[in-house]
Amino acid sequence: MTTLQSPTAPVPAGAVRPTAVLDVVVPVYNEEHVLAASITRLHTYLVEHLVYPFRITVADNASTDGTLAVAHRLQDALPEVAVVVLPEKGRGRALRQVWLASDAPVLAYMDVDLSTDLAALGPLIAPLLSGHSDLAIGSRIAHGANVIRGTQREVISRCYNRVLRLGLGARFSDAQCGFKAIRRDVAQELLPLVEDDTWFFDTELLVLAQRCGLRIHEVPVDWYDDPDSRVDVLRTAKDDLRGVLRVRRALRSGALPVDDIAGRLGRGSVVLDGPDGPVVQVARSGSPLGGQLARFAVIGVLSTVLHLGLFALLAAGGIERQAANLLALLVATVLNTAANRSWTFGVRGRSGALVQHGQALLIFAITWSTTALALAVLNAATDGASTGVATAVVAVANLVATAVRFAAMRRWIFRERPAL
Repeated sequence: MTTLQSPTAPVPAGAVRPTAVLDVVVPVYNEEHVLAASITRLHTYLVEHLVYPFRITVADNASTDGTLAVAHRLQDALPEVAVVVLPEKGRGRALRQVWLASDAPVLAYMDVDLSTDLAALGPLIAPLLSGHSDLAIGSRIAHGANVIRGTQREVISRCYNRVLRLGLGARFSDAQCGFKAIRRDVAQELLPLVEDDTWFFDTELLVLAQRCGLRIHEVPVDWYDDPDSRVDVLRTAKDDLRGVLRVRRALRSGALPVDDIAGRLGRGSVVLDGPDGPVVQVARSGSPLGGQLARFAVIGVLSTVLHLGLFALLAAGGIERQAANLLALLVATVLNTAANRSWTFGVRGRSGALVQHGQALLIFAITWSTTALALAVLNAATDGASTGVATAVVAVANLVATAVRFAAMRRWIFRERPAL
């Protein structure tokens, strides 16, 4: 079990706690049969394993049974439990209202059935408390997750996440797991832009966060399907598809101020073309061109030293100069591309790497042709030029090709493009 450490001393169970550090929202609709057991179990877990002050907020979504009465009894019995009553249904509506009104620096929510193992709560909120991440989600698809659910729901879930990847360029693995957390300052920025009030709320929030360049931390979870789930799968799927189209249009039209939010929260990003969809590129501070040129120059010097060193070594070892140049330049180009991809242009992840290296090899052909032509001219003009002279000729030719390589990387291989 995970216990988060804090300089704050634990508060005995039953005592009135100070302002909450964590506010866990549990949206409910007609859940009188499970509410008491679930909230009691959650409360017990938090008292035993969380040393930060916490609050459990039961958000009643216009229940028509005895749910509200049960919630009030829990509020009377447990100082850490609060109740919020909403006159209309909608999980998204409930989360928006409670999160925007909360004073806790970290906000979370989970489904009332507690399908997700509570042991994942510590890893979920830790990166938010430390400031490392902006949102955190439980994932039933990430490596290390243990999921028990029917085949139909498994297929639907995976298909939905694939739709999000293709339609919205989503890079998170599981949009609909009812186990998420967000920093309060991030919620204050994003929630006013989220239009959906029901099940698509989660997806819309995550897509906006990704497009604003925010860090989304994923936690593999143990998850057990609730056989009593009353979600209308077909209706929810239709609503979600309509939501995907709506958000896609808003992103393409520029109606969502993702760049402004990225600037305010300090984690700007742009989106690049990739063969499997958009690839996140981390924005750099200062002048993009100036910074890229500086980093490209540093990498260029190192790769040129490597190229010329290998060439001199191979040529001195008896390998024909054209062959030595080809081998040395190929090795230097592969390493140069990898370094520029990660450092100069800030591209993260494996998506598109193979294609980008292939494009770089086309540029390599231009560079090699330039240096090969220079060597051919040298051989035709002189007889028996020294290895030092040949290396100098290759260096000059390589400088000419370098300008072509930078322009190709900036405008073609790692070019920026607007978000969808």
